[in-house]
Amino acid sequence: MNPWDGKTKGTVRGYQFFIFSIENIGLNFAYFFCQFVSLYFLIFSKHKRAGLLKFYRQGFKYPILKSILLSRKTFLRFGQSLIDRIALMTKKKVHYSYDFSNEKVLKEIASNARGGVLISAHLGNWEIAGNLIHDRITSKINVLALDNEVQAIKQLLELKTGKPRYNIIPIKNDLSHLILIKHALDRNELIAIHADRTLAEGKNISLPFLKNKANFPLGPFIIAHKFKVPVTFVFALKNGAFHYSLSATDPIYSSSSAEELASKYVKCLEEKVQLNPEQWYNFYDFYAS
Repeated sequence: MNPWDGKTKGTVRGYQFFIFSIENIGLNFAYFFCQFVSLYFLIFSKHKRAGLLKFYRQGFKYPILKSILLSRKTFLRFGQSLIDRIALMTKKKVHYSYDFSNEKVLKEIASNARGGVLISAHLGNWEIAGNLIHDRITSKINVLALDNEVQAIKQLLELKTGKPRYNIIPIKNDLSHLILIKHALDRNELIAIHADRTLAEGKNISLPFLKNKANFPLGPFIIAHKFKVPVTFVFALKNGAFHYSLSATDPIYSSSSAEELASKYVKCLEEKVQLNPEQWYNFYDFYAS
């Protein structure tokens, strides 16, 4: 199975179609058309389908038929989250609502004037949360991400919907992103990182997850530990047609090691994915064996 290469898949024509549909026909039509797109990916996207089936078979011990049906639902939910991502940067944002469990944590971290690290996963869509809450959080949110998206698609999204309401810090081989992280934390800003996808050249840690062992990138936890700033685990899960449930754990102000932080994160992630297995958007080879 192919490992993740850091690129967001999709075509310019596909994005153009959904942007046009959202703006001119409506969200319900975009959701309806997404039914066919999700079926297409289930049938023809071999590697992503295999990744999901392996996850549900090894992690949940589901039988093959249940795993296939859940994979179809996952592709559908993922498509809807991409539609939501676009819609929340347009006038259609008024159709969305959300609740935020433990929202006070982000404000508490901001009040400490040290900055903080928000660690999430490809479970639900924390990027959507950044567009929902940016007006309510005093600190600026910086998303740490591999900047390998197809440039034409990024330019199209910015042209049609405007830039995201958060800053993106690209991860680079020269480690210059560490300097940008330090500067952002010095300005009392928040750093958001996904910690559930590994790359071949990265430092990883193997931990029990659900009913198997899985590899997790150690880098996000090294960053959180070395900079000695508060850490919280955050998630944004779709809960209704146009409603999201956001959550943040109580902040961790100190840790003995990056490995300790990783273990706490994995336990939290496990609880969340057991409640929302159809919103697992990590389509790549996840389990260690």
